[in-house]
Amino acid sequence: MKKEGVMAATPEVSVIVPAYQAGKTIDRCLQSLARQTVAPETYEVLVVDDGSTDDTHARVAAHSGVQLLTQDHAGPATARNLGVQHARGAIVLFTDADCEPAQDWLECMTASFGDLEVAGAKGAYLTRQRELVARFVQIEYEDKYDLMRRRMAEQNGIDFVDTYAAGYRRDILVASGGFETRFPCASVEDQELSFRLAQQGHKLVFVPAARVYHWGHARNVRDYWRKKFSIGYWKVLVHRRYPEKMWQDSHTPQVLKAQILLAGIGALCLLGSVLWSPLLWGLALSGCLFLTSTLPFVYKAWAKDPLVGITSPGLLFVRALALGTGFAAGLAANRRPGGSSGRDGNR
Repeated sequence: MKKEGVMAATPEVSVIVPAYQAGKTIDRCLQSLARQTVAPETYEVLVVDDGSTDDTHARVAAHSGVQLLTQDHAGPATARNLGVQHARGAIVLFTDADCEPAQDWLECMTASFGDLEVAGAKGAYLTRQRELVARFVQIEYEDKYDLMRRRMAEQNGIDFVDTYAAGYRRDILVASGGFETRFPCASVEDQELSFRLAQQGHKLVFVPAARVYHWGHARNVRDYWRKKFSIGYWKVLVHRRYPEKMWQDSHTPQVLKAQILLAGIGALCLLGSVLWSPLLWGLALSGCLFLTSTLPFVYKAWAKDPLVGITSPGLLFVRALALGTGFAAGLAANRRPGGSSGRDGNR
């Protein structure tokens, strides 16, 4: 591990950015972090280069005042843990290299820790991407934010924090063991951490005013499928540890679980109809039920972006089928000796 940068007076907040092959986006991220509404001396920025082979290292090094840590490629969980080891602030914030925090992001995130009971906080995505699938993904997130607002109103807390806009008290994060390093890629390692902290009784909150612009929403159906398949695959590891979260958490709409089941039934009926044609009735029924289940989302999406509203049923089907097949693949891998979902690992 190598470390570069200038040490200043002890900051109140440390912002940690894991970066892998981030040469195309890291400049925007660091420029936005340099333009925050809080005093520069109150926070530090640490970038952990996770073994990039592009120009990530050189681009980060060109930003004055940014501390650069490097490691062999090991994934974002390990990179964030390394950043926490070197962080000097009592509050550690996380964002991603393909994110551009709004100018008041740091101010809004840290304000939530004025409540001494708060151990962690989660912000929200915005996007400037104009691709149809990316616009759908943004509305998908906004639908989940509505769920989290209700959870905050009803229970004054959440159990799900994504690290594109996340914050924790450093002492609590360290005591918990940090991010689980069994996840070799960006997947659900942040979910696992927040589930763990919530299970330990720590208070986590949603801060919708703490916004970051994301340049990494899936741009096409193929990329969207791959992202959701990966999430489904690695969810197996999370649900083995927290089986109760399979039924409900503060981020996942309940209708999604029904849609995954209906999509799976429909796919099986379609395949089975080759051998027994009456299964086409099952395909038709599951299809009608699935389409009906999408109507609330379609209505919400139509009000924001009519074209997204029209295409939402198809994209929601892709989401459900990708998550379901990913989860099935994760289960199959977990049952095999040495399967990747079942390896032991260190935090």
